[in-house]
Amino acid sequence: MNFDRIAVLDWSAAGTPRQGADSIWLGLASGDQVTTMNLPTRHGAEAHLTDLIEQTLTARKRLLIGVDFAFGYPAGFARHLTGAPQALAVWDWLEAQIEDAPDNRNNHKAVAATINRMWDGDGPFWGNGEKRDYPGLGRHKATLPDGLSEQRATDALASSPLAKPKSVWQLSGAGVVGAQSLTGLPMLARLRRSFGDALGVWPFQPCESTPIVLAEVYPSMLAAEVRAAMARDPDAIRDAVQVRLLATALARLSETGGLAPMLTPDAPAETVQQEGWILGAGHATALRAALPATQVPPRLRDDCFAMPQGVDWVPVDTALDRLRAALHPVTGEETLATAQASGRILAQDCRAVRSNPPSPNSAVDGYGFAHAATSSGPQRLPLLQGRAAAGQPFEGNVPPGAAIRILTGAILPPGVDTVVLEEDTATDGAAVVFDGPVKPRANTRRAGEDMQAGDAVLPAGHALRAPDVALLTALGIGRVTVQRPLRVGVISTGDELLPDPAQPAKPHQIYDANRPMLLSMAARWGYEPVDLGHVRDDPDRIAARLNKGAGTADVILTSGGASAGDEDHVSNLLRTQGTLSSWRIALKPGRPLALAMWQGVPVFGLPGNPVAAFVCALIFARPALSLMAGGGWRAPQGFTVPAAFNKSKKPGRREYLRARLDADGRAEVFASEGSGRISGLSWATGLVELPDQALTVAPGDPVRYLPYSDFGL
Repeated sequence: MNFDRIAVLDWSAAGTPRQGADSIWLGLASGDQVTTMNLPTRHGAEAHLTDLIEQTLTARKRLLIGVDFAFGYPAGFARHLTGAPQALAVWDWLEAQIEDAPDNRNNHKAVAATINRMWDGDGPFWGNGEKRDYPGLGRHKATLPDGLSEQRATDALASSPLAKPKSVWQLSGAGVVGAQSLTGLPMLARLRRSFGDALGVWPFQPCESTPIVLAEVYPSMLAAEVRAAMARDPDAIRDAVQVRLLATALARLSETGGLAPMLTPDAPAETVQQEGWILGAGHATALRAALPATQVPPRLRDDCFAMPQGVDWVPVDTALDRLRAALHPVTGEETLATAQASGRILAQDCRAVRSNPPSPNSAVDGYGFAHAATSSGPQRLPLLQGRAAAGQPFEGNVPPGAAIRILTGAILPPGVDTVVLEEDTATDGAAVVFDGPVKPRANTRRAGEDMQAGDAVLPAGHALRAPDVALLTALGIGRVTVQRPLRVGVISTGDELLPDPAQPAKPHQIYDANRPMLLSMAARWGYEPVDLGHVRDDPDRIAARLNKGAGTADVILTSGGASAGDEDHVSNLLRTQGTLSSWRIALKPGRPLALAMWQGVPVFGLPGNPVAAFVCALIFARPALSLMAGGGWRAPQGFTVPAAFNKSKKPGRREYLRARLDADGRAEVFASEGSGRISGLSWATGLVELPDQALTVAPGDPVRYLPYSDFGL
């Protein structure tokens, strides 16, 4: 069920108007907005709910109202009180008995005493904190009448080490809900009567398409999150925090479809109709996981990019090793439906919930039988009436010496362990005939022959692909915990750049190719690209844009201004206002690579030349961003191929040549090594990597080829 609005009501049975702690609070989530309201009286709260429902119906929206008191009592109570084993009958009975004045004066203790006198012995309700006595209502815990339980089935599933629902029979004391139910259920009964079929009560009624739905909730399932919020703001009111957090969680679950698994109570229908059910009972982890992160993920150290003193030219392998040692994941986690998680990185290991296949089944269309009843030579087995098909199991047993028609994927009926292929048989409808012997268990699949329940499936750090989604779904893993997508900000700098290729360019201007290229690469790698735009060569403007990036991205890529010239403002800013390590990498093309921290966010200052920026992004940014995103260090695998070119290389720098494979599988390289030749990037399908030392390459010599696909492109 999906809803446009989520309201969470924290009720109170106070005898006088009250605000602040231990009073009525309402949290309302609508879209991204969550508001809270403190209502001093129950009459005022009922009027506010009525207005909210009317506004929702007028707007043709859907509203879920979660209420924090019990919608029913333990099994047996409803029948004894009303003669009907339905909780809704108790609602109507209490509406006729409870008197609740506009100033909060009410008679719920007198009604509880009346109910107690309807039982032999003490009756179920207890707890009177007033000086006045109510005949029939004890001040201390009573002995329950035979057949009544202390708690409902749903209360056990909603319990946690931090919070356990109180008994509905207790009417006084800290954290009790007994009085709230006695005063709240009549109010809900009046709402039912006022709005008729437009209002449904879950789980007592079908609510799939009802505009307004009432449901019991238990905010203390978020006790750990409430405690953390109170630690951050000790002056906050706990009730207000609870309704705000629970409304937020339910709204996010509604948006993602996460409410659906919570809508089937884990109890017999008869029990549920009497006792009710807490929305989310048994699903506390999913409810908690729906809340957004309130903390900033761990940031990198300010000195994480520092090189040892005296280091000048940095070999590529040394630079990669230092990057790998300095970085760690910086994103938070979230839980998604498996079907929506393709491309995301697992934050937790996955284990099979069920086996695949879950039951022994047939691998072909044919006839199934017990192998022990067959032998060599022609076999004639009488056919049973019916058949076994995928999704339509045969309900009976197959006795030895008989056979059953069976289709591919059908569960093997009891008595069947072997299947003969249809094409190898003849039949007159009464029996099936085939030549023996047949191999035992022929044409069958064992239960769990692919994977067993509990098996490790995929590890944390794995990026989910379409085949992975299929595997997880087949194994009953409907939700996965994944890393939040890494937000990669991209800034380009330079007075000579035009950000829009539709603009006419003057002779001294060029179009900004780096920013769309880097944004496209980030998106292709599964990250969230954050376009921070183009900035002119103005230190103040660049600083302002870096500030914006630090607030909206987990990592920033810049292009241009990373060297040491007069207009290299990026490196100057990172040096004076950030923490800069300007690495002079021994590679071609590339060389200057500025690595810095800006307000706790790492910055990769790439060269302004598009070819050099592209190569540096592949060699350095690709594995670094993967590690920061929680996917581990991703190095290209590459493979050796014959060269289709001549090359004489000097020692001291690793070189990357734009290359592609010809029809014979040899690596040919782009005609020019000029770093300004962007066409070579498009012409190529990968890079040839030449080692640091001097090298002479002739056609046919082995070289290492790194296809773009190795870099996720």
